[in-house]
Amino acid sequence: MKIQLASSYGFCFGVKRAIKIAEEHTGSKTYGPLIHNKDEIDRLKKGFQIGLAEKFDEISPDDAVVIRTHGIPKNELAQLKAQKNTIVDATCPYVTTPQKIVEKMSQEGYSIVIFGDQNHPEIKGVVSYVQDQRNAFIVLSEKELEGLPLLGKVALVSQTTRKPEDFLKVVNALILEHKEVRVFNTICNATFENQDAAAELAKNADVMIVIGGRHSSNTKQLHSICKTYCQESHLIENEQELDKAWFEGKELCGISAGASTPDWVVQNVIDKIKSMKKVED
Repeated sequence: MKIQLASSYGFCFGVKRAIKIAEEHTGSKTYGPLIHNKDEIDRLKKGFQIGLAEKFDEISPDDAVVIRTHGIPKNELAQLKAQKNTIVDATCPYVTTPQKIVEKMSQEGYSIVIFGDQNHPEIKGVVSYVQDQRNAFIVLSEKELEGLPLLGKVALVSQTTRKPEDFLKVVNALILEHKEVRVFNTICNATFENQDAAAELAKNADVMIVIGGRHSSNTKQLHSICKTYCQESHLIENEQELDKAWFEGKELCGISAGASTPDWVVQNVIDKIKSMKKVED
């Protein structure tokens, strides 16, 4: 069996930046997981004494707080400043962009539509920047636009890790119903590249392994895309979840990884597969 990596996979710019920032602030504490990868978070905890506050009340005034890549709600950032915490902002620049857009557009009287998962920390942060929450609407499909009390002017942004084709469906639905629609493509370039590369590999693979956190939106999107082209697609967090039976009778094993998955986790998976199957160089 041959193993082939997708031409683009793994750590994106924002994650690399956040990890570097965390490593430079030994002994600090992140508010919420820095990234959606437990193995990497455990490495930071053991090697750099990076703590984790899951809830706001777990942060003390003397804590140095690293803001997670997905960002945090505007009011909570203000609270940290009021407590005079040392704040280290590791929010991905691709995430701060939609925050700034919705703040500006809402101030100019636009209804704000956000394409994404309302329970995702990135979206919780973005929506908090809308000036009037009554004019903020979060949808996961064009069908959810039906009946929304949108104003005459609408501004649309997307969660950074959504599928472009799904975003376009929301765009099309809005422009058919509203005269003024401002569309801001806030999907991250790394998302485009990783998704396209995973799709191309999945078309030829007999089995696809997608490596990443189960709570990672971009990893789940990758798995969904791979499943479209290769039914034998499996999402795992690390090598311990591999099943030898997946590779029986297979000739090509494709591998992709989410934007929060470090290279060392990917290599561990490759090594484990090689130990289970005869693999061609």
